[in-house]
Amino acid sequence: MKFKLHNRFKSLLGGLLAINLFFAAPVMASIQDQAADTATVEQAAPAATDTAAADSAVTAPADSAAAPAATDSASVSASSTSGSTTAAAPAKEEKKIDPQVYKNLTYYILLFLVVCTVFAVIGKVHSIYVLTKRVNGKYNPLANNNVQAVLLLVFLVVFLGFVYYGYAVWGDWSWRPAATEHGKDIDRMFIITTVIITIVLVLVHILLLGFSFLYRMRAKRTAYFYPHNDAIERLWTIVPAVVLTILVLFGFFTWRSITNIPEELKKSALQIEVLGEQFQWTVRYPGTDGEFGKRNYKLTTPLNSYGIDFNDKTAWDDIKGEEIVIPVNKPVRFHILSKDIIHSFYIPDFRVQINAVPGMTNYFQFTPTITTDEMRDKMNDPQYNFVMLCAKICGESHYNMQKNVRVVTEAEYKEWLSKQGKFFTEDLQKEFAQTEGENTAKDNRIAASLN
Repeated sequence: MKFKLHNRFKSLLGGLLAINLFFAAPVMASIQDQAADTATVEQAAPAATDTAAADSAVTAPADSAAAPAATDSASVSASSTSGSTTAAAPAKEEKKIDPQVYKNLTYYILLFLVVCTVFAVIGKVHSIYVLTKRVNGKYNPLANNNVQAVLLLVFLVVFLGFVYYGYAVWGDWSWRPAATEHGKDIDRMFIITTVIITIVLVLVHILLLGFSFLYRMRAKRTAYFYPHNDAIERLWTIVPAVVLTILVLFGFFTWRSITNIPEELKKSALQIEVLGEQFQWTVRYPGTDGEFGKRNYKLTTPLNSYGIDFNDKTAWDDIKGEEIVIPVNKPVRFHILSKDIIHSFYIPDFRVQINAVPGMTNYFQFTPTITTDEMRDKMNDPQYNFVMLCAKICGESHYNMQKNVRVVTEAEYKEWLSKQGKFFTEDLQKEFAQTEGENTAKDNRIAASLN
């Protein structure tokens, strides 16, 4: 008993000490501020003294008419001394931590200690209250069950309210119609899955928290021992297994219908190549020949950052797109690559997401069904744009990996494409010609040495 009282006194003294420190923190911080200001003034005083001495050294000889030479020498020496003092001053300056940092740190540490002390005092008061009840014979060990059961019931009501709010407000805010043909299949699969898991979510919480209230422990009530029931175990094992199997197969066949495309449709689609790197996307369209030039990472230079092999003449007319522009109701096949690490080609409105992996090419083909202008009318937002993002956290500037996507008519697409520049710029042509000349000279020297 003495040990417990001793602990309580220790807790009380500790709480008082923490409160005193809490109120003393501003005073301590102000003392630190004054000390820092004093140190700053003391550091500034020698510099001012040196400047005054230099000024006096310049003024005194100037008042004497008999020694012009001395004046010049004194002026030069004084100016050099002051200049050296001024130049040396920044070198002696040292960076010091702002006293406000210590003030904030001390404040929050003491605030944390005060909060802990308050909780400790509340716990001690509660333990004394329970002990007093026990001594007086009025303690009811089941009273706490009723409180907890009611709190769980209140939590159930609040939880269901937030579920409704999440669907009604956030769901309506985030949901937009799919702008591609396959997007409708993705949306249907998503909605069916969401409905099923929402039903399970609501039912499980109602049963779990409702039973906690209905079957809470009360006086003169005995729990029924229910050791085993084969029918119930079969029910909660078979039903989830069947539902999950259906959902998995549903997703599998939906994905196959999107990605398994006949060869003739692959070749007839508009081909666009997208290269991801930290932290940008580069877009390449084939030229009039309809083919992409070869690419080799070993050929990467400051001018040829894409690493295109211009020995392949099909690369000479490849077009560089400043944005992604595609015609509406025309199939588009994207070739997705990465230059450094894993990125993710992600266009939310098109229900498109696939990884860009170094060393390999992934593909995704789809058909846009809504132009950008039509989407702006639906959203009632004249500034709305489709955006291609990176869905992988690929580094500190990951948020910069965005590319504007415009869906336009066929005529607008052709007009835009005709105005885009080529990868094989004049500077690259000069670099390529120079490299070719060096290679030719090297081949000639090898041939001459062999002969």
